[in-house]
Amino acid sequence: MNELARRIDDALPQTQCQRCGYPDCASYAQAVARNEAGINQCPPGGVEGVARLAIITGQPVVPLDPHHGIEGPVTVAVIDEDWCIGCTLCIKACPTDAIVGTNKRMHTVIEPWCTGCELCIPVCPVDCISLDNVSGERTGWDGWSPAQAAMGKARYGARQLRLAREKIEHEDRLEAKAEAKLADVAAASRLTEPAELDRKRAVIEAALARARARRSERS
Repeated sequence: MNELARRIDDALPQTQCQRCGYPDCASYAQAVARNEAGINQCPPGGVEGVARLAIITGQPVVPLDPHHGIEGPVTVAVIDEDWCIGCTLCIKACPTDAIVGTNKRMHTVIEPWCTGCELCIPVCPVDCISLDNVSGERTGWDGWSPAQAAMGKARYGARQLRLAREKIEHEDRLEAKAEAKLADVAAASRLTEPAELDRKRAVIEAALARARARRSERS
């Protein structure tokens, strides 16, 4: 990320809500720095956010683009525990790991970690998530603080690291399982025909080659 994009990113509320049309605040900041996105695509930042980006980029202040949403109060997600079925879809959607719970068990929101991004709402199959207004009549940066933005950015970064680590661990487990099968294909298979065993061995070897290539790229 270049210096301009970094300054733009630092001026964003870091809700990671994707309403700007990009997967996260950093991606939007880089798009603005490249003149590929307008400075008026961040509803959580609101009018004040547009003004901040105008100063940084040297662009004129423009109205918030309603295509991306409207400025509103700060909200936090609330899960109706009586209706929650424990599907974990909201947990997977939350960009700051602010929702905790396990499969087929009730989930709950850790309020200080919630950025009000709303990404959990459309994925809930039983419509048991609502939003509580926590800033009253204060909207945009008037209701959001630099400390909350820093928290959102830090928790999003931590989540990305966790997901990357879990992906590597999952791939390593699959590779170890494939290596164990390759060591004795006959014992690990119901097949008995030599030609079929050779075909299965070739498939496993190809899968291992891909896994090792991915590991080499990580290194």
